[in-house]
Amino acid sequence: MQGLRITLWISLMMWASQGFAYGHGDIERLKTAVVKIYTTSAAPDYFTPWRLLNAKQSNGSGAVIAGNRILTNAHVIADARYIQAQKHGDPRKYLAKVAFVSHEADLAILEVQDETFFKGLKPLKVGKLPEPLQEVSVFGYPFGGNTMSITRGILSRVEHQYYAHAGGYLLAGQIDAAINPGNSGGPVVVDGKIVGVVMQANTSGRAENLGYFVPPSVIHHVLKDAEDGKYDGFPDLGFRTQNLESPAMKSVYGVAQQSNGALVAKVFEQSPAAGVIELNDVILKIDDYEIADDRTIEFRKNLRTNFKYAIDQYHRGDKVDITLSRKGKIHKVSITADRPTYNYTLVQPEQFDRLPRYMIYGGVVFVPLNMNLIKRWGRDWHRQAPVEFLNARNVWSSPEQRELVVALKTLAADVNLGYHDWKNWVLESVNGQPIRDFDHFASMVRENGEQGASREFTVFRDLEGYQMVIDHLQAEATEAEVLQRYQVPSPYSPDLAP
Repeated sequence: MQGLRITLWISLMMWASQGFAYGHGDIERLKTAVVKIYTTSAAPDYFTPWRLLNAKQSNGSGAVIAGNRILTNAHVIADARYIQAQKHGDPRKYLAKVAFVSHEADLAILEVQDETFFKGLKPLKVGKLPEPLQEVSVFGYPFGGNTMSITRGILSRVEHQYYAHAGGYLLAGQIDAAINPGNSGGPVVVDGKIVGVVMQANTSGRAENLGYFVPPSVIHHVLKDAEDGKYDGFPDLGFRTQNLESPAMKSVYGVAQQSNGALVAKVFEQSPAAGVIELNDVILKIDDYEIADDRTIEFRKNLRTNFKYAIDQYHRGDKVDITLSRKGKIHKVSITADRPTYNYTLVQPEQFDRLPRYMIYGGVVFVPLNMNLIKRWGRDWHRQAPVEFLNARNVWSSPEQRELVVALKTLAADVNLGYHDWKNWVLESVNGQPIRDFDHFASMVRENGEQGASREFTVFRDLEGYQMVIDHLQAEATEAEVLQRYQVPSPYSPDLAP
């Protein structure tokens, strides 16, 4: 019995030393590198696109890294109008500004121009991804107090997740440390190094103490992207795949039953993969990563995630080597990594730090369909937003139709009599001409017909054949009156100014 007690005591001491053997001096040094961020933000109102929503104040956390920079979450400073940073133990708040942001990766880099802010601070280095079941420390300033909080947890899972902020699909780590509002942007630390940036907690109500962090591979990618100050983001080669677990499907496409791979279901026009990858190709390997039937790769011993991980390691202009099977024959190809020239679905992704696009014609407010508008229906947008909007998220775009245009609402006036209750109406054409995107729509309305031909009426139509007809001369003559009546400063967003 005595031997069992000694063994148990030794085991506990070894467990305690695996991640938290920090002395008092180490903890204080780490604390000085963790800062509190104060943000005043005002997001655009996509229901009334010429206005901002009420300003709100929020808090977040960040960590000082090399180059007198602060690493934090993008959602901490999204749509910010004023940012301040505060050091641990210092009552003063310093003015900060955004130096670089990747909303896709939910990461941002801040700068503080007052160099005294960094006096006495030792920046933290970015370390390596911890092993599963390894213990980590989470530093930050969650709600419920003004002082720093340090919580502990265990890395329980690493795989691709959809990031809540902007919907990016990237590698993420899952931990069981308590994460609350205000923790966002704070560092996840092991052995005095940043191994992650806290980004979100599981709020589904079906799990307790589950939080997620941005891992080192994504952090390093963003830091390298930031070197030239120009945002490139993560590459998208321009093809989509499906699982190849079906024996029948393997037989159809000439793949041996014991082989693995991902079946190409779509190749987008004008994408990096166009002319290189073909429909029904089977992607076998990316570099030396073998792709399994379920489209996963082993990116670390006994750890698997989506094969997108292999592509995520590249930057714009890099060559990506791919091994594929085409009609039973093995081919090796290279694709130059790049960003899409257009969005691959008809619904544009959520945007931040920019004004909404809109155009008012005949008192009708027209806007492009995007996730900002859909999410304006609130936290329950999955059920509250119009069905046509939600379904459009799963429709592929093409060079002929890259974007949907919506008649959002009608500012009631004589010019639009008969359409006062029309709202959230998705258009297909203007005067019989199919709409390619919002720029194309705006140019057709301004020209009032093909090649600038003058028309007495402008006819808008949807896919079902329903029409809205506006008297063009009346629309022009009453534009100023309608705008004044509804206190609209301009008939179009700044980007559409002639």
